[in-house]
Amino acid sequence: MTDATSFDIGPIATLIVDDDFRVAQLHGAFVERVTGFTVCGYAYNGAQALRSLEETKPDLVLLDLYLPDMDGLSLLRTMRHVPPPRPDVIVISAARDAAYVREAMKFGAVHYLTKPFDARGLTERLVAYRLMRQEFDSYDEVDQAQIDRLWSVLRSSPDETLPKGHSPHTMELIVSTLKAVNETLTADEIARRTGLSRSTVQRYLAYLSKLGRVNLTMRYGSTGRPEHLYSWQ
Repeated sequence: MTDATSFDIGPIATLIVDDDFRVAQLHGAFVERVTGFTVCGYAYNGAQALRSLEETKPDLVLLDLYLPDMDGLSLLRTMRHVPPPRPDVIVISAARDAAYVREAMKFGAVHYLTKPFDARGLTERLVAYRLMRQEFDSYDEVDQAQIDRLWSVLRSSPDETLPKGHSPHTMELIVSTLKAVNETLTADEIARRTGLSRSTVQRYLAYLSKLGRVNLTMRYGSTGRPEHLYSWQ
């Protein structure tokens, strides 16, 4: 069995589907800034999206539900019949109706992000998606604990009320990374595995340590400051 957190899945090819050219380009710029992702194409209506699926073979689709020629949910249903390997879908939409969200999840969307949102909101979901893909692609079989963790990476948030400036999605990434290994990790190692900055990881680790959720140990070398090592409690 491969160590999921070190498994290299390569760049995640992402297709952007949005009826607004400028919005699509903006979303593409957000995606290109996230480590491990690349934009493989743009589509501005449902027909273009279906052609692009065949031509570019994306791993992930960022899908707006409001398209000029067909309803985004209809496109999502149609995508279920695309020959495998089928791409995953993150819906990006201004639609907040609970029925839309339920239908999107019913037809296979791995996440639903409401407009408007900032770069951080999309980045956190993309990083969570990449972490989930890394784990799924590295295992031949999974046990129940692994299934629960993989399912929670995109959809769960910590039980605690987080302090100001702390995101539940970022917290979930760090917690999932620590839970996924049976070893201690440095802040640098966690940053590399999650795609987050070292300073962000250290801030969240300090909070988790204060709660008693992580173990902090020190590794002393021959010179320099001792190295901080973290493991899940």
